[in-house]
Amino acid sequence: MGLSIFPFTKAADENHPLYHTDEAVFQRTKTELHQKMLESLDLSRIANMEEEELKGYITRIAKAVIDYRSSSIPGGIDRARLEKELVAESFGLGPLEPLLADPMVSDILVNGPHEVYVEKHGQLIETEVLFADEEHLMQTISRIVARVGRRIDENSPMVDARLPDGSRVNAIIPPLALNGPVLSIRRFGVSPLQMENLLLNGSICSEMVQLLSKAVEGKRNILVSGGTGAGKTTLLNNLSRYIPLGERLVTIEDSAELLLQRKHVVRLETRPSSADHKGEVSQRDLVKNALRMRPDRILVGEVRGAEALDMLQAMNTGHEGSLSTIHANSSNDALSRLEVMVSLAGAELPVSVVRRYIASAIDLVIQVDRLAGGRRHVMEIVEIVGLAGDEYHCRPIAGFSQQGLTNEGAAQGEFFFSGERPSFLGELKERGLELPDSLFAKRGIACNLSPSTVIDQGSAGKTVPIEGNITEKFGSETIVEGANSPTIDLHQDQTVDLDGSSSQKSHFDDDEDDSIFSMK
Repeated sequence: MGLSIFPFTKAADENHPLYHTDEAVFQRTKTELHQKMLESLDLSRIANMEEEELKGYITRIAKAVIDYRSSSIPGGIDRARLEKELVAESFGLGPLEPLLADPMVSDILVNGPHEVYVEKHGQLIETEVLFADEEHLMQTISRIVARVGRRIDENSPMVDARLPDGSRVNAIIPPLALNGPVLSIRRFGVSPLQMENLLLNGSICSEMVQLLSKAVEGKRNILVSGGTGAGKTTLLNNLSRYIPLGERLVTIEDSAELLLQRKHVVRLETRPSSADHKGEVSQRDLVKNALRMRPDRILVGEVRGAEALDMLQAMNTGHEGSLSTIHANSSNDALSRLEVMVSLAGAELPVSVVRRYIASAIDLVIQVDRLAGGRRHVMEIVEIVGLAGDEYHCRPIAGFSQQGLTNEGAAQGEFFFSGERPSFLGELKERGLELPDSLFAKRGIACNLSPSTVIDQGSAGKTVPIEGNITEKFGSETIVEGANSPTIDLHQDQTVDLDGSSSQKSHFDDDEDDSIFSMK
């Protein structure tokens, strides 16, 4: 554990301007004492210890090492902190433990041993946290990946892993990382954000929740699209609460991060190849296997490759109501990416066939984005009606229109409904799920949110006072009625039926009155 994996040079560290700071001296002293601790451990004694007993044993060893080496410890070092971090170095992530204990921190980004950033309230902030040197950082990375049975070395210099709380971890090291090891931690809160929190944050409005809850319960296939950190997984987790309890779900992920709010969930995770390039299990393999597990719905945490074809086949062959996420900048781009992914499966299908397959499988695309100031919003809810010629026939149902920035530099605007009605309302009615016509009336919906009302992961799950008129109740959450504001103008490519009426259409209806997104 004390040996370096790569030949990092001490001279490179000594030349860094932070090398001689008090914090750097503290970290170097801690790593030296930690090495002495490791040499003092009786491995035969600790092999059968329970975790609490082991922590007590390590704490006693830490105190003994500090006392024994007291004369070599530089003056000014906090002995109590030193003891605490020696224990954290053995069980946790060393210098990063205080950041992991802070519920307001959503991301931890380590750009080498002397540069650590965190994201709070949607903003990146540089911290004073340091590692002793690159070897110290490498030890921390190795400890993380070893917990999930993965490895990182010159032959495999990139790795995805997760922490015990489900937080996502990515590490990349030399020779690919030119400035030393880099560690990125995308955190899950102690209490994950609930739909109530998304409503109070202004990420979504109650009218959208009313629509999406019925769509999920009514077994519509939904694709959540967005960029990195936009909140795709958070939204997918919350949509899962509307799946009827009697259904069996199978989740498939590269790195397990879904926290579905229900029982009867079978969780599957991919496996990388071993050192001899054997034993790899891909998402596509898991999707194929999931079809043999009698699932009512299949949830792919993020579709990113050839498994797209198998997922679409599942959606088209009796596994309706499936959910997934995809990295894309718009609903239009999400469909384009799906086409590319299907081509990766090796099936030489004409583009027209691939598009027809996608159009018949996907019912709704929800686009989520992170805007200025770190605020996340549902930007689009678009129905994929079918094909118009060789192009997707897309019907914008609702969205968010940004209208400038606040004095604090955060995006502001309002939600809107376009006046269009989804074509699957008839199918929902057959299942006993009805939505009022007034829900789809063309209008804007105020999103008045001050920075002080934004809820972070640390306060997620807590009881929050809600102001406004209670209009709907879904499961355990209370939905606040949004205030109507003057109607907003829509884009030119969004045709609105002013009387709010809409006929039922199949996936292959070629009505020209709806928006057509060119995919040439």
